[in-house]
Amino acid sequence: MGLFHGDFDDFALILVLFILLVIVGAAEN
Repeated sequence: MGLFHGDFDDFALILVLFILLVIVGAAEN
């Protein structure tokens, strides 16, 4: 279940979570 097929799906999920973490961190600081 995901927007992409294959191993890239897991990479994309981690990438999105990382980006969200960076955005939240930048917003708080």
